[in-house]
Parts: sequence; structure tokens; C-alpha cells
Amino acid sequence: MDGRRSLGRRFGWLWAAYAVSAFGTSLSFGAFPLIAVLVLHAGPAAVSALAAAGLAVGAAVAVPLGPWVEFRRKRPVMVAMDLARFAALLSVPAAYALGALTFAQLLAVSVVVAAADITFSAASGAFLKSLVDRDDLLVANGRFEATNWTAIVIGPPLGGAAIGVFGPVTTLLADAVSYLLSALGIRAIGGGEARPEPAGAAKGSLLEGWRHILASPVLRPLFFNTVLVNALIMVPVPLLTVLMLGPLGFAPWQYALAFSVPCLGGLLGSRIARPLVTRYGQHRVLITSGALRACWPLGLAFVGPGTAGLLLVMAVELGVITSCAVFNPVFSTHRLQMTPTDRVVRTLSAWSVTGKLITAALTALWGLLATLTGTRAAIALAGLLLLATPFLLPRRAAAGSGVSRDALPSSAGSP
Repeated sequence: MDGRRSLGRRFGWLWAAYAVSAFGTSLSFGAFPLIAVLVLHAGPAAVSALAAAGLAVGAAVAVPLGPWVEFRRKRPVMVAMDLARFAALLSVPAAYALGALTFAQLLAVSVVVAAADITFSAASGAFLKSLVDRDDLLVANGRFEATNWTAIVIGPPLGGAAIGVFGPVTTLLADAVSYLLSALGIRAIGGGEARPEPAGAAKGSLLEGWRHILASPVLRPLFFNTVLVNALIMVPVPLLTVLMLGPLGFAPWQYALAFSVPCLGGLLGSRIARPLVTRYGQHRVLITSGALRACWPLGLAFVGPGTAGLLLVMAVELGVITSCAVFNPVFSTHRLQMTPTDRVVRTLSAWSVTGKLITAALTALWGLLATLTGTRAAIALAGLLLLATPFLLPRRAAAGSGVSRDALPSSAGSP
């Protein structure tokens, strides 16, 4: 079984570092808007601006970092990004303790964290490709996916309890420490890492990443699909929050329950991704799960009060999360397999930068749209647009691009 198959001591340290930072991040879920409201008494416009500006400016800052990282050893970059996030996040509880916390500092920290997130993710993707065999990439990505959803199930409720007992900046302190521990874990991976040497067409800016994506008949449709789907899934969340906690009268604990329990679907999806690929092939699983994840969110426009409304939200979120948890590790593996080693960082950076900018822009746009048309209408429009996104998925698999049933090792099982 793949769940018991060792990918080596070095991967074990990478996985442990990822788990620590994932749990830290989940503990601090929603901490920035909460601090802005409870500590700085910011209004809805300021909170929305904090979310959108952090993503957008962080993405812009990350643009020159992609080419810089491409031809450097990845582990030192990953450690540096962890330490940058540790220092930035630690500054918030420090300023709060001194009575000097400002909205401008929150905004600056959100930018630093967003830029470091993009850079770390790109560097770690390239490092993972060099760390494990090609046939083990799906196993590794499946384990990361399962860890992420486990953290999301456990972290937010614990974070909410910690805030209630110890105060509003507690979870940011825990998140900061998690990045320090992650840096130590990555440092412990050890082993040699050759310095990449730029040559010929490998030289260039982040534009090389976008050129590679747009020139590929397989990556291009996946790029447009994932960027749009991720944005359209995220933009109704603030609107649904307003609807559920406002007119529909749900208690905060009910709201938390509606989004935490369905995350168990993430554990299920990440565990069945590998067996599904074993049986049906990578391309078929990619297309099917990619289409399914777009079919659910329209139901959120019909949420009503009471138990029925709560169950509807949970059912919709369970469908979305389970489908995404199958799609994500297969997609991440496929993208790495389709990208030359000397373009991995720039490709992943370009992908992430675009996604964050589009999400930031649509988040701001949907806030305005909800003001003009109403909350339910804006949620419904996002759901309707999502129904069209499966048409952007690649119709055919690229020859030799991925893992087929015949290419899988005989020990293939659950991740």
C-alpha cells in the first residue's frame, strides 16, 4: 500500500515540515480579518481591502522572485521564506503587546506572507521533483493533500478556542512558531543539492513560465481552468459568511461546523486519488474530478435558515472538497511531469501569481456585485460561471505526459 511505502528519510523531513506549517496556518485561519475587526475596529471595506490587497501586492512582489529562485538551490530558499514568514507574523503579537499595532502593519505583513507563500510553494515543487522518483510524485502529493485537509479539520476549531481563552493574536503567534519549526525541519533534510545552471533558453524572466504554460496544449487549458475555478470557489465565501451570520441567523459555532465537518471529504478524496488513477488512468481522473468540483457551489445560493440550511451548506462543501481533494494531487503531479526541470519554479510562480491576482480582483468585484444585485444573486452567478469551467479542461491526454495504469508500480494503492 502506498500509505505505508517509505519515500525515504529526506522526504519524511519535508513532509514533517509541511505538516507543522499546515497546522500552524490552519490554527490562524481568518486571524487577519478577526484582528482587524476586534482590535483595530476596521469596517467591511477595510477588511475586504486587507484580503484583496495582500493577495495582489504579494503576488506582484513574487514576480521577480521566480527567476531568481529558479537557478538557486531550493532548500536555502525554502528556509529563507519560512524565516521571513516567522519574522513577519511574530511582529503582529509583538506590536499588539506594546499597544502599537496598526492596520498598515497588518497589510504589510499580509503582503510579505503572500509573497513568501508563492516563492516557497514554487521552490518546494521543484525540490520535490528532484527528491522523489517520477512514479512517486502522486504518492507524495497525495500525502501533502491529506495532511492539508487534516489540518483544516482540526486547526480552525482549536484556533477559535485559543482566541477565546488567550486573546486575538494567539493563533498568529502559533503560526509564526510553526514556520520556524518548518525551517528547522527543512534544514534537517540534509543531503547535497546541485546548483542549477542557466543555459540557453533556460535563461529569462517569469515570462518564461507563462510562455511554457501558454505554449502547452495540455497545461494551457488546465491553467485557465484552475485559475478560474479556484477564484470562483473563493469569491462567494465572504458573501456566504454575511448571509449565514446575518439574515439567516446562524450562530458562529454553526457556521464553523458547516465548513469544518465537510473537510473530512478532503481526507477521503486524497486517499482515493491514487487508487482511482491506478484503475482509470490519470487523464480520466483529472477530467472527471475537475468537472465534479465545479458542479456543487451553485447550491449555496439556495441556503435557508435552520437545520435544513446548515445541512445544505455541509453537503455542498463536502462535494466540493472531496472533488478538489481528488483533483489537486493528480493535477499537481501532472503539472510537474509536464514541466522541464529548468522551468519548474518559474512555471509554478507564474501559475500562483496569476491565481492570486485573479482571486483578489474577483473578490473585490463580487463585493461590489453583491451590493448592486444582492448577496444570493452574486453567489448564484459565481455558481453558474463555475458550471462552464469544465469546458476548459484538456480533452486529450498528452502522449507520455503522465501516469497511466500500465505505468504504475505494482504496489500502487492508497496514498
